[in-house]
Amino acid sequence: MYVFQCEDSIDGILTGIYDAWASRYGHKNIQLSSDQNGTLTLFSEYIPVKTDFEKSRKVARTLTERLGAHFYETICSSALANGNCRALAMDKANAIYQTVVMALTLPAGAKVLDYLGEPCIACIFELRRQTLNEAHHLLEFLRFAELKTGILFSQIHAKNYVLPILAEHFTDRLPLENFIIYDATRRIAAAHPSGKGYFITDAASFPMELTEDLSSDETRLKNLWLAFFETIAIEARKNPKLQIQNIPKRFWADTVELKNKD
Repeated sequence: MYVFQCEDSIDGILTGIYDAWASRYGHKNIQLSSDQNGTLTLFSEYIPVKTDFEKSRKVARTLTERLGAHFYETICSSALANGNCRALAMDKANAIYQTVVMALTLPAGAKVLDYLGEPCIACIFELRRQTLNEAHHLLEFLRFAELKTGILFSQIHAKNYVLPILAEHFTDRLPLENFIIYDATRRIAAAHPSGKGYFITDAASFPMELTEDLSSDETRLKNLWLAFFETIAIEARKNPKLQIQNIPKRFWADTVELKNKD
């Protein structure tokens, strides 16, 4: 068995697909892995894959042209999930590779996504659901705060790599605003200059102290909102379990009215 070890990213996985396909070792003899810490197996040859953006673009173009935008979007959203498909004990990258092989070699083409009895397809949809569910939650809970510089800033602690989904959404909704969405889990940020597209950059050295310097309007509105939140509550009807169900605790650190609660 030939195991192509790629980076755990969309471009890394697409590069792995390119190299695996070009190797001509035979699809049945190939596995793709994005788990760099996985257990090695005997009698397998491990082949490192260096992420190549040109190869990634070629695979993306082929998938879009031959299988359609929906197929490509499904593949990408599953690649954004954190980790592998635990329920089916399947490596994320290998599930994507097998799905692409099926779609490009079978007459059904993109309709292979309907073959939910296939483990690789079931894995794709489990990972996709995991990513999109978190993105949906964050689109509801994400809060921007206006800094003194006029930049809108928001911080998230995401399990999955949903930053591109959020950045694309808010680029469409706030095209004339300068905003930053900081993923504290991965220490990266999506930055959007007014009137332009967003870009994602390393933010390991991001000066977080600057984000506490809010504009006067933001401070006033924040205090008004906190006062409203506390005043409107009815003590006798407080339901902590329902509150946690509606807003899971892992989102509280980034929600101004809940961040200091137990």
